[in-house]
Amino acid sequence: MTITVINTLDAKEQFADLITRVSHKKERIILTRRGKEIAAIIPLEDLELLQESQDKHDLTNAMEALKEARNIGTITLDQLKEEVGF
Repeated sequence: MTITVINTLDAKEQFADLITRVSHKKERIILTRRGKEIAAIIPLEDLELLQESQDKHDLTNAMEALKEARNIGTITLDQLKEEVGF
């Protein structure tokens, strides 16, 4: 998969072409401003994979938290507020 780096001013002028390259050629575009990478334009499939990966990570974290809660117990919201001085 091709990765192209382009500054935002040039990207603005070439926006339609960049979208075509991303959607049809599955190219990834990194946008820069003042030489610093600030954003990316990626194929929708890449975004879907990223979201799926994050969902799996969140599910793993939730399962680990549930296990921990079962093992060491939980506290009420009022107890938590008291602990943190809220």
